[in-house]
Amino acid sequence: MTSKLAILTLSTALAAVSAPAFAQSQGDWTVGVGIGYLDPKSDNGSLAGFSADVDSDTRPIFTAEYFIRDNLGIELLAATPFSHDITLGGSVDAGSVKHLPPTLSLNYHFATNSAWKPYVGAGLNYTVFFDEESPLGDLKVDDSFGVSLQAGLDYMVTDKGAVRLNVRWFDIDSDVTLNGADIGKAEIDPWLVGVSYVHRF
Repeated sequence: MTSKLAILTLSTALAAVSAPAFAQSQGDWTVGVGIGYLDPKSDNGSLAGFSADVDSDTRPIFTAEYFIRDNLGIELLAATPFSHDITLGGSVDAGSVKHLPPTLSLNYHFATNSAWKPYVGAGLNYTVFFDEESPLGDLKVDDSFGVSLQAGLDYMVTDKGAVRLNVRWFDIDSDVTLNGADIGKAEIDPWLVGVSYVHRF
C-alpha cells in the first residue's frame, strides 16, 4: 500500500513538473495579441424592405486582463477596426461600414494540473460604427450596446506564456438610417474566433 502511494505521489509530482506553470493569481496581469475572425450571423434583418447580409472580416485583436481574485479576472478586448460590406436582397450593394468592438468581461479560469486551462466569461460590449459609405446615399449605423459571452482554452508553452484559442458571441443590433430616414435594424450578432499569444506579468 505504501509503495503504491509513493508511486502515485511521484507520478503526480512528475506530471506537475512536466507541465509549465501558468497560475492565475490575484494581482496578476495578462496581455494578449492575436488575430480574430468576426463572422456575423447569416440573417442580418431587413433594411428598406430587403433582407440584409453583413460580410465577415479578420483583424488583429488585443486583450488585457487583471485578476481580482485567484482565477477570476476582468478583461478588456480591443481590436483594429473591422470592415464589413452590406448587401441587400442578395445582390444590391448597400455600402460598407467599419466598427470597433471594445468589450469588458469577467472571466473565470478553471484550475487544472495540466498545460491546458479552460475559461469562460461574460460581459458588456459597446460597438462603435464609423466610416459608413453607400452608393445609395447618406448611410448611418447607430452604435450598439449589448452582452457578450465567451469560452476559451489556454495551452501553456512557458511558465509565463500561453497560446489561446477562444470564441466570443456579441449581441449587436443597430438602427440604420439612409438619407435621414429609418430603414430598419441590422441584426449582426457575430461570432469572434480568436487565436492569440498571452503573456503573464
